[in-house]
Amino acid sequence: MLEQAHQMEGKFLIAMPSMTDPRFQRSVIYLCAHSHESGAMGFVINKQVDNVDFDELLDHLGFSTREIIYSPPIHFGGPVSPERGFVLHTADYVTKDATLSVKDGIGLTATLDILKAIATGEGPRHALLALGYAGWAPGQLETEILNNGWLHCEADEELLFSGDNDHKWEQALAKMGIDPAHLSGTAGRA
Repeated sequence: MLEQAHQMEGKFLIAMPSMTDPRFQRSVIYLCAHSHESGAMGFVINKQVDNVDFDELLDHLGFSTREIIYSPPIHFGGPVSPERGFVLHTADYVTKDATLSVKDGIGLTATLDILKAIATGEGPRHALLALGYAGWAPGQLETEILNNGWLHCEADEELLFSGDNDHKWEQALAKMGIDPAHLSGTAGRA
């Protein structure tokens, strides 16, 4: 039985080998919102954007790059609203009326203030910057899970903020005790 709505918030979705959409192949997604009425929203956490860097982004937003002491990578968060930036982060940073508390000490903020704080070393302990997000209409994610498109497991801060994007998919599967070599690329249900 698929978990009830809201119980999926704060979990990882792990793409099955049968995932045919190239944007989501071998993806790990941190799910921020999930309800039967509104659908679901999350961020791909293991794919970097190669054509945009943090310094260029801040320069484009009018922030002086002379003040930057830290330039984190920028991730492909998903295909919805790729022009919008989001920051998943530890809850030690909160912007009043702008930070959404997701679950288990993880927050989501989409303001210029958090980017400036990260750049100057005054931001959260851990952060993941993403352009765009992954979204599902009501019932769509549940259908994709039932059709073996996704596995899901508890998220953890270490894997979420790890810089090892090349191995996050395997590491997420390992959290579930699954060896990727034993997964079939053929969809189906027993």
